[in-house]
Amino acid sequence: MATKRPDADRSADTHEHLATCPLCEATCGVRVKVQGGQITRIEGDRDDPFSQGYICPKAAALADLQTDPDRLTHPLRRTKGGWAKVSWDAALDEAADRLHGLREAHGRDAVAVYLGNPNVHNLGSMLFVPGLVRALGTKRRYSATSVDQLPHMLAAQTMFGHGLLMPVPDLDRCDLLLVFGANPVVSNGSIMTAPFVRKRLQAIAQRGQVHVFDPRRTETAQVATAHHAIRPGTDALALLALLHVVFAEGAPKLGHLADGAAHLDRLQAWAADFPPERVASATGVPADTLRALARRLLETPRAAVYGRMGACTQAFGGVTAMLLYALNAVTGHLDTPGGLMFAEPAVAAVHPPFGRPGAARNRFGRWHSRVRGLPEFFGELPVATLAEDILDPGDDATRGLVLWAGNPVLSCPNGRRLDEALTGLDFMVAVDLYRTETNRHAHLLLPAAPPLSRDHYDLAFNLLAVRNHAKFAPAVLPAPDETRQDWQIAHGLQRRLEARAGASLAQRAATAALGRLGPRGVLDLALRAGPYGARTGLKGLALGRLKANPHGVDLGALRPCLRRRMAKGWPGVDLCPDAFADEHARLSAALDAPAEGLVLIGRRLLRSNNSWLHNSPRLLKGKDRCTVLIHPEDAAARGIEEGAAVEIESRVGRVQAPAELSTEVMPGVVSLPHGFGHDREGVSWTVAAAHPGRSVNDLTDDQRVDPLSGNAALNGTPVTVRLAGASGDHDRS
Repeated sequence: MATKRPDADRSADTHEHLATCPLCEATCGVRVKVQGGQITRIEGDRDDPFSQGYICPKAAALADLQTDPDRLTHPLRRTKGGWAKVSWDAALDEAADRLHGLREAHGRDAVAVYLGNPNVHNLGSMLFVPGLVRALGTKRRYSATSVDQLPHMLAAQTMFGHGLLMPVPDLDRCDLLLVFGANPVVSNGSIMTAPFVRKRLQAIAQRGQVHVFDPRRTETAQVATAHHAIRPGTDALALLALLHVVFAEGAPKLGHLADGAAHLDRLQAWAADFPPERVASATGVPADTLRALARRLLETPRAAVYGRMGACTQAFGGVTAMLLYALNAVTGHLDTPGGLMFAEPAVAAVHPPFGRPGAARNRFGRWHSRVRGLPEFFGELPVATLAEDILDPGDDATRGLVLWAGNPVLSCPNGRRLDEALTGLDFMVAVDLYRTETNRHAHLLLPAAPPLSRDHYDLAFNLLAVRNHAKFAPAVLPAPDETRQDWQIAHGLQRRLEARAGASLAQRAATAALGRLGPRGVLDLALRAGPYGARTGLKGLALGRLKANPHGVDLGALRPCLRRRMAKGWPGVDLCPDAFADEHARLSAALDAPAEGLVLIGRRLLRSNNSWLHNSPRLLKGKDRCTVLIHPEDAAARGIEEGAAVEIESRVGRVQAPAELSTEVMPGVVSLPHGFGHDREGVSWTVAAAHPGRSVNDLTDDQRVDPLSGNAALNGTPVTVRLAGASGDHDRS
């Protein structure tokens, strides 16, 4: 008879766990090997039906996040003598007391909330942080949305009836793809959940064509059929020129979208004013190129037009997103196989009880920021206003901040000004893995469990997947040290705030019940209620079925769905919504505006993810990647040679970085990568401090926004560039 080994012996056993990498939108399946409680290897899961074994270099950094000696391990209180350890109960009680006190003394809007990008990769945060925000009752809510995809969400809400109903390219059946301001080979998608996107794009190029419009010949452009250098901020003009040719040379191909389609006449009238010949000079894209691509769009049955970060983070971000969707619609490529399609996830976040069809189509701008009056969208204000809402004097100034998994000093425009503003807050509580450039100003730091110590299910990115699928991955390792799950922290703080505010017994009972369910219980209920749930038959999705299929469940290719949704009460497609009515005049004025001199754009690196992977030695090793890309012609005009230290200056700041001469960027454009700037004192990460780089957002301007959406215009910032230490005129030409 076999006997069980003692626990001491079993501690050396090797176990393999199936998980999902939560570091970007690709949602790649991984196999994590653990021996004696330590991660020994992370590799792609070839049996994952969606990612099929693909991972990028970032996946290995999951082990670094788990064991990093710089990671926060217990709650900390800032004192005059430095950071002091405090118990969880004491920390949560103090946070609730201070936040409640500020609300009582100065009104509920005296406290602001900022939610960082990692929250959308975190099942517990997605389910429980909204309850905390509701308990705070503040209208001063900010997030990474307004330095990212807000224009897409505004277009989706006003055109399709819900801000989360964002269509994605059906990559696996597409024969022609036009890409505006996106670099999916590096981002692994972005508002397009697509593991191994390089392989998918190469397959399109082999059977058809991929065209990339970008000021830089990106990694995506390098695998494309053609790269078209376009001046930053002019994507909307190029899209209107494409629409001009479509309307002039072929009747709109709305197909099943024709019923209920609105404002086609307005869209056509706009396009009539922007022939390719009129926009060629402003965009830098030849008229013949635009005409040829418009004709190819009309001729290709399976084609899609996709835009992303560069198309969003500019002064015309909102209208650019709207025109991207409209161009797909009128060429017959919206909601059709091979075109731009809508995912149908297992947790249906845009259906009751999570959403109401069309209820909020034109519902935004319900309140505005206190200084500039920028509009609310989806319950949030543009983060470009956060610093001034703190600094501008007045009884209604922001006095407290709840900061959850974000580092806006490095990710938001004019980071130095925000850095200054945070020093004046009466109180800040922050939840994070590290002491960062932003939360170093906090009064309380609450340590969250690292990614491999929490359950994972993608609520957000299944909404954007290029193929429908579902996967649940239980935590690989227990939460280390004194860290807690994000959902436990949010729930504990919510309960305390409700008690202090005198919430009703019914509300407090509902909050307690939610805590008893936990993320797993809520997810199970949502799966059962979803489109693939119990009512679909014996094999209906529930948490138990996902646990029994740990590699994930393939739910099939994307299907046309708008006609079915309209039959259930969803509105038809609005091709040029009223919200955008004033954008025609702004675009016309842009054609006549004098060209800027040098302008700055950001760039994303494959071995980086905003700022929060910069403490991984395996990702930061090697040559300095925080360089200024500059075209050789622009460099020669300024006496700049390869590797020279150069000074870049904008209206709001000045930084120095080494020059990298490259024809990768078009003349008139310089590029600095995003996420660096680890030269502030008081942070906990030592690897990042040894590779500080410079923050591109010390140059971006918080006053430059898309006035329609309020999204930050991070790209196209006017700058001067010169050799470090050089004197004389600041040449912008």
